[in-house]
Amino acid sequence: MHASGEFEVKVTPQKADNADAEAGGFARLALNKRYHGTLDAIGQGEMLASGDGSTAGAYVAIEKVSGSLDGRKGSFVLLHSAVMVGGVPRDWSITVVPESGTGELKGLEGNARITIAGGKHSYAFEYHLPES
Repeated sequence: MHASGEFEVKVTPQKADNADAEAGGFARLALNKRYHGTLDAIGQGEMLASGDGSTAGAYVAIEKVSGSLDGRKGSFVLLHSAVMVGGVPRDWSITVVPESGTGELKGLEGNARITIAGGKHSYAFEYHLPES
């Protein structure tokens, strides 16, 4: 199955909460998203990133998505990762964490792609749900 639409994202820098994390020197960011389209949901999570954020680096994030997917209500968790080389994302992966689906989204599996064009964010989500 396929879901697509646009989303808004608010990224808020966070301060490291312990000496070891601070010594790592990674950027820590809170994520707050609002998805529109086939996925009508909010996403909340946290990202760790290295590099300058515009030409080189890497990031990982965990995001809990809560709302409805093609009319089925529940929540699930996404695992994000990517590297950036020369300002271009590479090896970008967004995957549903196995067995993280709740409610009518229990058993959800899938992968997503994010596109950023003209200052707007959009998603394409290929997924599978077990029969009701």
